[in-house]
Amino acid sequence: MPVSAIDDAFVLSRIVGRVEEIAEAANGLFRVRIALAPETVGTDPGQLINMLFGNTSIHDDVALHDVELPDDLVKSFGGPRHGLHELRRRAGASVRALTCSALKPQGLPAAKLAELARQFADGGIDYIKDDHGLADQAYAPFATRVEAVAAALRGTAPNGAAYIPSLSGDLDAMRAQIAIATGAGIDAVMVAPMVMGLANFHRLVCDHPGVVFVAHPAMAGAARIAPALLIGTLFRMLGADAVVFPNHGGRFGYSPETCSDLADAARDGRNGLRPCVPVPAGGMTRDRVPEILDFYGADIMLLIGGSLLAARERLVEETSAFVADVKNYRYA
Repeated sequence: MPVSAIDDAFVLSRIVGRVEEIAEAANGLFRVRIALAPETVGTDPGQLINMLFGNTSIHDDVALHDVELPDDLVKSFGGPRHGLHELRRRAGASVRALTCSALKPQGLPAAKLAELARQFADGGIDYIKDDHGLADQAYAPFATRVEAVAAALRGTAPNGAAYIPSLSGDLDAMRAQIAIATGAGIDAVMVAPMVMGLANFHRLVCDHPGVVFVAHPAMAGAARIAPALLIGTLFRMLGADAVVFPNHGGRFGYSPETCSDLADAARDGRNGLRPCVPVPAGGMTRDRVPEILDFYGADIMLLIGGSLLAARERLVEETSAFVADVKNYRYA
């Protein structure tokens, strides 16, 4: 919109964005600071990302690096309803890192996925999540899979393994899946906010305050938004109790600095939000447990999936060894 075409005093004085700073960073790259009016957002997460990086994302040489949000806007979204301390309480783990693994691959029937879950539980794992590729496929429909896994985990010891099924489909389908999960005694789910849409993600969080939401980063790399901002700050602000992200040195290309910034954004004390649990993942192995805990500290959920499943008939033993590695680590 050409500013010269605007003749409304309120729009000119309050709504039009202001370029506050342009500073050269290095090698022809520039840091541009722009002020936007909160009134343009309302309390809609979709409109927030639209204002921050809507049409601008079409430019292939522009990235969204960070944002400073007004306290009242952050508080309107609410942040995690449970977060780090509740996930610790549920696992009976007051000081150590939490442990997690994943059910996969796609193509297994529900009964085989449930058997893997039972073996993970026998190994003492805290949380068992669906791989993000598991949806409502014919070979393991959501309802059948949830019932089978829930049955396999019943009767475990207090603070035994908890199951986190992955939601998929449209908003109505995901609401129905949450109803299926809670009906089976499951009170945590995983979603991909960038696949389902930020507004839909926030709506589910608001409508299901008793449910823990774990956010998966699928499609989070499709736009040039800094991971610490998108996954650590925005996902948390919209209600993620835990955020999965690719750890450095694994299958993905995040740097140690990016991972550190993301974990800090998920856990810091900004705006009075509950801390969210960082979940470093993506090709992690048991031999890296001390290094990862040295790097992040105790306030994480450590996710090892394929590396444990590769043990095959020794899955229980390998899971038990992983859990022991985490429990026996000398925390500061």
